[in-house]
Amino acid sequence: MRKYKNKDDVQKKSYFTDRFFVAPIIPRLKVSNDEIFSKDLELLESKFAIKESYLEAGHFVFYINAHDNVSVLKTLRDDLEYDMLMELSAIDYIKERSGFEIFYEMLSMSKRKRIRVKCFIELKEELNSVIDIFKMASWSEREMYDMYGVIIINHPCMKRILMPDDWYDYPLKKTYPLQGDEAASWYEVDKIFGKDAREEIGPEQRDPASIDRYDTSRFSRLGHEVPKDVEISKDNEKETSISYIEDDKPLFIKKFDPKDVKTVKRR
Repeated sequence: MRKYKNKDDVQKKSYFTDRFFVAPIIPRLKVSNDEIFSKDLELLESKFAIKESYLEAGHFVFYINAHDNVSVLKTLRDDLEYDMLMELSAIDYIKERSGFEIFYEMLSMSKRKRIRVKCFIELKEELNSVIDIFKMASWSEREMYDMYGVIIINHPCMKRILMPDDWYDYPLKKTYPLQGDEAASWYEVDKIFGKDAREEIGPEQRDPASIDRYDTSRFSRLGHEVPKDVEISKDNEKETSISYIEDDKPLFIKKFDPKDVKTVKRR
């Protein structure tokens, strides 16, 4: 384990001067201004503790206790006709409030209305999965864990979805360095070639704008292929005809026949 470095001010080292621009707050209106949302709030308050509620940009936004998230979403679906969970994720408030704000964006097709449910959890507090209410929550909850480290319980497959299983830390946390840390810089080099090859290969370049196609021994470019064992240079990189399957060679892709399809019941 490498020595830990304080990352509290990593974002302040950014080269962008407008990174900390604070957008003006959208006006928040009373829920009573909308007849449909008023009835929705009345039913919700009869069953749950609603900490705060308001209208913002045409959305009904309200805060609940984190342990009520499953019950609230079930009520919204079954009793209030909010039949679609459009999105769910987390917002990093670790420095300000030592935790995350979780939000669920709901849509009612019949009412043509949107509701945003919010709750707050402490840094290592567990949150119940809502996958039994909305199946779409499966990947979103995994992404929330993968990017922020939010612990979701009662999920059938709680593992990383974008990053490798052994990736260090969570990339969307505000304390995560903008260009990755040491583990990110050497991850693929260490995995493929081993740490002994670090000096020879060098760290990974995470900036896609700086890719140099002549910095490797083989870099395919469609229509300008360079034969193997030929030095890559602008002189050798002549235009070639685009061919996916050579006529004089055996097929490397088998033609699809619907009759050969087999349905696998179990993975």
